[in-house]
Amino acid sequence: MEAHSVLGEQVRMPVEIRHADACSALFLADAGAARTLLADAGLEPVTMLGKAVLSLAFVRYVDGDLGPYHEFAFSLMARQRGRKDSTGAYIHWLPVNQSFTCEAGQSIWGFPKLLADIDITPDGRGHRCEVRIDGELVIALRVADGLPMPGGAGGASIDAYTWRDGILRRTPWVMNPGAVRGRPGGARVQLGTHPVSDQLRALGLPKAALFSSRIGELRMTFEDAATVLQTREVR
Repeated sequence: MEAHSVLGEQVRMPVEIRHADACSALFLADAGAARTLLADAGLEPVTMLGKAVLSLAFVRYVDGDLGPYHEFAFSLMARQRGRKDSTGAYIHWLPVNQSFTCEAGQSIWGFPKLLADIDITPDGRGHRCEVRIDGELVIALRVADGLPMPGGAGGASIDAYTWRDGILRRTPWVMNPGAVRGRPGGARVQLGTHPVSDQLRALGLPKAALFSSRIGELRMTFEDAATVLQTREVR
């Protein structure tokens, strides 16, 4: 079993998240702006109706191999250029509020983790997350609870792409969701003045979500990252 040393502790693969909950929202975004964000990694956006597919999510990790923490994820559905069978989630920005998971995410998977203040709170019939860096608001996202969705806690697998230090990595990621609620729309975005806020504006936010969901019981597994050997020139 592969192991990595992180701040003096051993992290063994696969990493397991035994208890978490999450809210997310999908948006159709400007494809040109998405291509700009993906260009250095040699990826291209997966499009729907000529638009890129953008996901915003916040997760409250309660019990897992990296400890308890809060996380916000800004990702784009993407694939390797010329390879339609390579679809995955490109993780563009991934702030967390604890140093151990920040270091583990960077060193093991190349995740773009950084430390931030992340406040996740119930908000009426929904949940709200606010992300601040050095006291500056980057984004606030509220997701309504929606209606119960059928299907139980069946697993779903997707690969996560990351780009760090000139290396494109691909990480197998398995999710086992339960207590899922969802609805069309159902999300409200507020943007601050941070550079990441401006990237989201370029993608067309704030706008109505395509779909939003809440997972009340979430288990996940992350495998080790694999380097993607690129055969095409990276712009």
